[in-house]
Amino acid sequence: MNDFPRRALVASPTPPAQAARAELADAWDWVPVEEADLVVALGGDGFMLQTLHMLLERRKPIVPVFGMNLGTVGFLMNEWRHHGLEERIRRAKSFKVTPLAMTATGIDGRVHALPAINEVSLLRETRQTAKLEVTVNDRVVLEELSCDGILVATPAGSTAYNLSAHGPILPLGSAMIALTPISAFRPRRWRGAILPDRARVTLRILDAAKRPVSAVADQREIRDVACVEVCMDRARELTLLFDPEHALDDRISMEQFVV
Repeated sequence: MNDFPRRALVASPTPPAQAARAELADAWDWVPVEEADLVVALGGDGFMLQTLHMLLERRKPIVPVFGMNLGTVGFLMNEWRHHGLEERIRRAKSFKVTPLAMTATGIDGRVHALPAINEVSLLRETRQTAKLEVTVNDRVVLEELSCDGILVATPAGSTAYNLSAHGPILPLGSAMIALTPISAFRPRRWRGAILPDRARVTLRILDAAKRPVSAVADQREIRDVACVEVCMDRARELTLLFDPEHALDDRISMEQFVV
């Protein structure tokens, strides 16, 4: 870990993660996140997203994160092992993850700006179908999409909610984003689109007062939105570290063969 002399340790509040934190607490001299060159995160994928969002909010420059899985799936994490951690981090392969920037305007006129590492999703708030106008780079591509919602996913997030909504898996480094409808009713045959990651997607809610829609950036929700704009935020790139035998790009590619 000579490349990362100052290290911070963070853990989810679950008993397994807290027990692992206690094991590592005396192994090295840890510093606060604000002073660290590297963050070691213990938990599951949800905690990893929380950690990355915390870094987006609190750190400039944003430092690399080496996660170890003490949750359920652990897609964004390495295997939990106490011994040999220094050598693992020294050999780790780094992956750049570019978050999305969501700008959501509420029906009250308030503007909310939030980052999203996996996806931005729009979801109907009531039993009534949402009706959306979809614009890509100032060109209206769908005048009216009737659906339960729609999402914009990054390659890193394409195997999460996007995949559950039958969206495409995007290889890391593909320079693409996925635009995926959720239970589309009209146009019935539209299954979504793959767009260059330089595209700017604008989603305008039609009849927003009668058919309210919420916008969710990863885990943070803004209710009663009127319009949402989504684009890549290249100024806030994140770095994840992985064991070479469990690299993120390989995990994403292999998800295409999971049955």
